[in-house]
Amino acid sequence: MSYTIEKMILREEIEKKIKDLAKEIQRDFKDQEIICIGLLKGSVLFMSDLIKELDIPLSIDFMSVSSYGSGTSTTGVVKILKDTDFDVKDKKLLIIEDIIDSGLTLKYVKEFLMSKGAQSVNICTLLDKPDRRKVDIKSDYTGFIIPDEFVVGYGLDFDQKYRNLPYIGKVVMDK
Repeated sequence: MSYTIEKMILREEIEKKIKDLAKEIQRDFKDQEIICIGLLKGSVLFMSDLIKELDIPLSIDFMSVSSYGSGTSTTGVVKILKDTDFDVKDKKLLIIEDIIDSGLTLKYVKEFLMSKGAQSVNICTLLDKPDRRKVDIKSDYTGFIIPDEFVVGYGLDFDQKYRNLPYIGKVVMDK
């Protein structure tokens, strides 16, 4: 199987969008403390750049959740591989995600965190692929809405590769 990667969203566009998202989050959480929860591994680059732009009190934590395996489409079964280290009861949480695709993982994580007594759970995603949605879930803060393409770069992977690309690219299978 051979493929190429075509650039979709350039590094400069990502940087500008992150600054815009940070302004929205700061406006909404002014003088409030939040816990930013990154969903590993894809959110790491986005989360790192986003929290550097936030001038509000915050803590960070991570969860590792899987519904993919090594393929390019979700299995539909969500597994929590690593839970939060913080007690989230009565806390305001901001889930930071690289991409919302089917929505199954994010819906599961949001409901899981609410069941642990979180005061609120908001979602910030770099990419949203609404054409693939299988459940009703929406992001409170969205970077880019993209078409139904398999994308890599800036934290997103194809079988654990390409996370380090400084841009978002789509994987194009050669014929």
